[in-house]
Amino acid sequence: MKSQSAIEIEDLVVERGRRRVLHGIACAIPAGSVTGLLGPSGSGKTTLIRAIVGVQIVKSGTVTVLGMPAGSAELRRRVGYVTQAPSVYADLSVRENARYFASLYGLGAREADQAIKDVGLSDAARQLVGNLSGGQRSRASLACAMIGTPDVLVLDEPTVGQDPVLRADLWGKFHALAGQGTTLLVSSHVMDEARRCDRLLLIREGEIIADDTPAAVRAAAGTDDLEEAFLRLIRQRQEVAA
Repeated sequence: MKSQSAIEIEDLVVERGRRRVLHGIACAIPAGSVTGLLGPSGSGKTTLIRAIVGVQIVKSGTVTVLGMPAGSAELRRRVGYVTQAPSVYADLSVRENARYFASLYGLGAREADQAIKDVGLSDAARQLVGNLSGGQRSRASLACAMIGTPDVLVLDEPTVGQDPVLRADLWGKFHALAGQGTTLLVSSHVMDEARRCDRLLLIREGEIIADDTPAAVRAAAGTDDLEEAFLRLIRQRQEVAA
């Protein structure tokens, strides 16, 4: 399964106003893997993610998810999406949110409570989402996205605001899901998280500058430090362009 691509992108161009945000991006995301989408703020990560889940107007190019055009109605139950901003109801408790989203999939309290447990929120299950910390709200959103066991799970900066222990636990959960066949695309601007991924997409100024395993990216840049590798790859591209 991991030899197949769950997501295929060809010559993707996105413009906002008169500014080009994505410049002919082409890549493939292997099925059943954890792929990291890494780059600085403003590099185009969220725009690329929005194109993959089918909510971004594109100028040209194609985005195919599970063999179908991104945004197809058939994908609504098969693709989970967690935005940077928490996408849960502030006036409901964590448990009420989870059980509501479970009901949309025809699932019950058991599945909802398991998702809450998986993101480490069991102790806060009765609390209103509006009273939670930013990191807790993010985990509540993640729980709701995981309930339907989607085939593809797209996570936009899911570990921002989490303490190191919870971050490690979440990455453990991501890999467990991948082991069960889920394809995960996880965006981050923290290069330290790159080492936790099976594969990396490094993006800068709307262009993919690396698409490979962490080990291969380090080897190509000639350094064991992934942040330094990112910098070296940028410099190499600038030298070629000059």
